[in-house]
Amino acid sequence: MPAPLKRNRNRIVIAVSHLTVCRGKTLILDGLSWAVRRGEHWAILGANGSGKTSLLSALTAYLTPTAGSVELLGRRYGHANWPELRKKVGLVSSAIRQRMADDEPGLETVVSGKYAMIDYWGRITSMDRRQALRILNQIECGHLADRPWGYLSQGERQRVLIGRALMAKPSVLILDEPCAGLDPAAREHFLQFLDHLGRRRNSPTLILVTHHVEEIMPAFTHVLILKQGRVLAAGAKKETLHSKLLSQAFQSPVRLRRRSGRFTLRVAAKPRAIL
Repeated sequence: MPAPLKRNRNRIVIAVSHLTVCRGKTLILDGLSWAVRRGEHWAILGANGSGKTSLLSALTAYLTPTAGSVELLGRRYGHANWPELRKKVGLVSSAIRQRMADDEPGLETVVSGKYAMIDYWGRITSMDRRQALRILNQIECGHLADRPWGYLSQGERQRVLIGRALMAKPSVLILDEPCAGLDPAAREHFLQFLDHLGRRRNSPTLILVTHHVEEIMPAFTHVLILKQGRVLAAGAKKETLHSKLLSQAFQSPVRLRRRSGRFTLRVAAKPRAIL
């Protein structure tokens, strides 16, 4: 398990130290330590129940740990102003997607991210409008500025939510299974967009939570693998993303293959029972 980093702290974006989460007698996160530096983009893998959701909740300050600490940009949750610090973390998840009003235009959805508000009711200033339009163009969604949420495809909604997160100029952008519900073509288009975003010079640090190695684009440099609330592996993609570790994580023999910077995973078939 990686120890909390003490050197080069000015380069550390996220520092999780001995994070423990208990609910009743259930141990959800068990002394988890992890650090993310500037210039790194991480993918988080793990089986169901490995602790991914609880880790995300801790990173966004929606979950109070039993022990340990979470620091963002050198400021610790519980000591810094939580609402203000939380604005430094953009979040794209199905929970947010499901709460949007069907009649809200794309531009208003993006503007709402600046104020961390769902179903934006304030008056849009000319400055906010210009910024939102610029972001919509950056994410290749300028044509969606006036289109209501209810008329957007799933892929368009995910892009607009990323635009919404970028409106607050976050240091970290967390994507919680962003491809869930997308058809194969929409998923691939979205992943290509995500890869392009990660390669931008001033891109926020990307944290992708997924069950599918196919979604780990070349822009992602590091991988965190969780198992039963602990860190099974954390480090550079080339050192952590391989068949042996993934077989341990998913408790089943798997074969990982890489081609042109992309990955595929094959799970070994279980032997048939003899009747």
